Amino acid sequence: MTPHALGSQEFRDAYGLNYAYVAGAMVKGISSVPLVIRLARAGMLGFFGTGGVPLDTTTKAVKDIQSALAEGQSFGVNVLADPGDPKREMALIDQLIALTVPVIEASAFMELSKAVVKFRLQGAKRRGDRVETQRNVLAKLSRPEVATQFLSPAPAPMVQDLLENGHITLEEAEAAPLIPVATDITVEADSGGHTDMGVTSTLLPTMLSLRDQMRAMHGYDTLVRIGLAGGIGTPAAAAAGFVMWADYIATGSINQCTPEAGNSDAVKDVLQTCRVQDTAYAPAGDMFEIGAKVQVVKKGLFFPARGNKLHEIWRSHPGLEHLPGAVARDIQDRYLGRSFDAVFEETCAHYEAVAPEEITKAKADPKVKMALIFRWYFVHSMRLALAGDTSQKVNWQVYCGPSLGAFNSWVAGSDIEDWHNRHVDMIGERLMTATAEYLSKQLGRFATAV
Repeated sequence: MTPHALGSQEFRDAYGLNYAYVAGAMVKGISSVPLVIRLARAGMLGFFGTGGVPLDTTTKAVKDIQSALAEGQSFGVNVLADPGDPKREMALIDQLIALTVPVIEASAFMELSKAVVKFRLQGAKRRGDRVETQRNVLAKLSRPEVATQFLSPAPAPMVQDLLENGHITLEEAEAAPLIPVATDITVEADSGGHTDMGVTSTLLPTMLSLRDQMRAMHGYDTLVRIGLAGGIGTPAAAAAGFVMWADYIATGSINQCTPEAGNSDAVKDVLQTCRVQDTAYAPAGDMFEIGAKVQVVKKGLFFPARGNKLHEIWRSHPGLEHLPGAVARDIQDRYLGRSFDAVFEETCAHYEAVAPEEITKAKADPKVKMALIFRWYFVHSMRLALAGDTSQKVNWQVYCGPSLGAFNSWVAGSDIEDWHNRHVDMIGERLMTATAEYLSKQLGRFATAV
């Protein structure tokens, strides 16, 4: 068994890859331009992380990647769901279409957006009962009800709206009923960052079965490819995915502890020391009020405990003025490093440009105001980590799953124990090679037993 034979040949052919291997996007450009370029040159698929990145920066990044790659070397760009600002999401999609980006990684979507559907349909042409397409959508998700939407044709009312508003042509609209929105789906089990804490052994087979059902229902002539992400940091974990019939694997946490990752060296020094027990769950700052979770590093950091404490305080108090004096002082002094008023002033300055209605709500409702101020801490804690500000190290928010701890244990004592030597393409090649060796040995054991 060879590493090049793992996974789906169709997936490799679709993107011109040597390996059925994807490196999923990481926000704030942590999955950086150099990271994406190295993966593409090695025949693996990487996605530039646009979450929290200005549109002009994303545009420059895409152009830099394109200028560095040869014909046939593939890359993609992440599109993070932004239900609060659909215009920004559409602007990003329009720019990616203009730049002829062939594939996006649509992540954190709970329901389809017009922007994603527009990208998928752009350039689609009906040829009898078949459709020729130019744009691929790789959806990263963890819920069957969301997968159902991506495995279905685009909703007719949404297609009609796009047509009437000049986003797609009549020819593209006529092609919509014959193709699913997604070309690929990355099934995300428990992972670093936003997580639903899914279990691989139950989630992946469910999604594969759902894919087959939806294909039979709609009569597609192509098969949506299903990959696996979450918890993949060792050959055994990768092998489990391929044995369960994943078309490809997608890694995340292990790639941010590499020279190419766009986070700080100080954070990488911490990540290199993590073990499987060194992560914890905390509230997601962008979905603070609904209690969504992210998985982060806890080793030597207070952010997980403080994030959970802020959410607990928000749930149990109607406003800042109801907090006990000692609690209010502790939050301002140790968590925020400034007064509630200073944080609210900065928050208002931000929302005035993107969502002024949020300021109006906050001024009318003390609990909404408290949520906005507490959410600032989550943004601030990520900025501190990205900057490598060691003066406030305890407040760092660093997305990470236990797969990195497993990877660190696997490479201990080797030439890539030190993160400075862990180039992202090297990680992918070694993981796929070791996975092939692992599967060969395991299959050999079974053959000998028979």
